[in-house]
Amino acid sequence: MLLLFAALVFSAGLHHGGSWPIPGKGLSPSLHSVKGDPETLEELMALDHGLVEGDIILHSERNAADRKWPTLDIPYVISPGLAARTEDIVAALEMISENTCLTFHQRSNQQDYIFFRSAKGCASYVGVIGGKQDLHVGRFCKVGNIVHEVLHALGFYHEHTRPDRMNYITIMSENIMKGRERNFQMQTGRTFQLPYDLLSIMHYGSNYFSSNGEPTIKSKVKESGMGQRMMMSPTDVLRVRLLYKCDSYNKTGQAEQEAGALSWQN
Repeated sequence: MLLLFAALVFSAGLHHGGSWPIPGKGLSPSLHSVKGDPETLEELMALDHGLVEGDIILHSERNAADRKWPTLDIPYVISPGLAARTEDIVAALEMISENTCLTFHQRSNQQDYIFFRSAKGCASYVGVIGGKQDLHVGRFCKVGNIVHEVLHALGFYHEHTRPDRMNYITIMSENIMKGRERNFQMQTGRTFQLPYDLLSIMHYGSNYFSSNGEPTIKSKVKESGMGQRMMMSPTDVLRVRLLYKCDSYNKTGQAEQEAGALSWQN
């Protein structure tokens, strides 16, 4: 059974201009990559040797696939250490809720909830795991990065691991950091028969885990913005609506008129 512990990566447009103090040996050739991709930080610092895709952790007790939340109104808590980031976190939650049937509220006594905690990088489990569910928010995680992590918590994986990716991107294996090749392996997951989305907020950027500053992912179509962390794409929105059957329920959770509701196959 798998749980994805996903660390968010900054897009080129959100790169931070300062230097990253990365401890450990053998990382100096890769500092240019880490500098702009803080969600890769935890794996590159070897804080958890079980991480894959920069942020995926294997778990023997639960399968993240189809582990959607049983409610459309998801409780959360922001740790005191992240009080200064409240505005960013709320903005990220609003980006998801404004175009879907999902809402978020501060936890009272709910058993299952998202716990936003301070960390070095940005990371999240994939799908509901039960109980207090940590979601890491690092210093350099922007609103779009937090959206990416919350979408992981809602049950979504990285777009670049889709099994149909070969029609849209090329993985440049010769440029990938040694030992990080598994971060680019294809995974089996639900696509809802939606088209591959280079502009998905869940897609890797072109230089993630680069060993030499050259691209690790190249698009086969003319498209700019791959790896963007500015906003959810229309496909990202539709993906949430499909998984949570938003077209069958309104904001109060009541069934809509059958004639006006769309029916989707699981």
